[in-house]
Amino acid sequence: MAHLSDLVNLSLSDSTQKIIAEYIWIGGSGMDVRSKARTLSGPVDDPSKLPKWNYDGSSTGQAPGEDSEVILYPQAIFKDPFRRGNNILVICDCYTPAGEPIPTNKRHSAAKIFSHPDVVVEEPWYGLEQEYTLLQKDINWPLGWPLGGFPGPQGPYYCGIGAGKAFGRDIVDSHYKACLYAGINISGINGEVMPGQWEFQVGPSVGISAADELWAARYILERITEIAGVVVSFDPKPIPGDWNGAGAHTNYSTKSMRNEGGYEVIKKAIEKLGLRHKEHIAAYGEGNERRLTGRHETADINTFKWGVANRGASIRVGRDTEKEGKGYFEDRRPASNMDPYVVTSMIAETTILFKP
Repeated sequence: MAHLSDLVNLSLSDSTQKIIAEYIWIGGSGMDVRSKARTLSGPVDDPSKLPKWNYDGSSTGQAPGEDSEVILYPQAIFKDPFRRGNNILVICDCYTPAGEPIPTNKRHSAAKIFSHPDVVVEEPWYGLEQEYTLLQKDINWPLGWPLGGFPGPQGPYYCGIGAGKAFGRDIVDSHYKACLYAGINISGINGEVMPGQWEFQVGPSVGISAADELWAARYILERITEIAGVVVSFDPKPIPGDWNGAGAHTNYSTKSMRNEGGYEVIKKAIEKLGLRHKEHIAAYGEGNERRLTGRHETADINTFKWGVANRGASIRVGRDTEKEGKGYFEDRRPASNMDPYVVTSMIAETTILFKP
């Protein structure tokens, strides 16, 4: 008699050419990832060859009940680490039946920016550092923390090892390998400053693919925590008080910044970011004011400053970039719950297209 685990792990390729495609999209809150599956007649490796699909937008806060149909446009394909074989994950964005992007479709406007000739020629690279917190189910308290109590103060947990310092490593490592399997350009993981908090990095990736990959990685993380019976939080300040918040530091460079003389290009780009500080902060995630306090390795939300190797700055330039006169910089302002389509395209727009 087959066990449930045997059926879950059943290989379809032994008996059929058909595959399962999991269509993934972002719901009405801007952070709720949704998905549903459909059967396809055979393997597909190009999103343009996938059929459009639809869903009930009234159930996701994206359409009224009397006109609830929202259309899914496939945009990026990844291998499915859960079903494996030729099965795929499909990142989609959302449109009305008339072909207009719905208000919560941030990918559409990002794609316009990334397809602008001035942006294309600069080949913008991104490295996205996604911090998150693992919570105990039902009580929403960080994993490894005593119920109703607190662990020892911060210090030993960052990149720490050991049962009293690292909580949830099996989840984190499973996610790391699943992302590599899926074809996501995940470049590393580490334990963060607050116990129960972790980080993974996506990139370097070019243009809109960085955001597609981060959303796919978030989806995979939520699926793994579902299996583990743990909750993942992207709240930028899950625990008030003397504990680090969670951000999504965004590393960025253009071709001009990576070439000789790039440091001067970087400084001009940072100057432009300073001119639009308020606009960027408004688009960099909900609840970010609880995190950007000027403490715990952040700059105050109302202050724009940059510096070399300064983790208390809005923009940090690395020592190697200063030394070599070219390279990249890090925008430390985005919150962990930021939309990568918004943040990556806005940085490109301000640094390349904005003419103050």
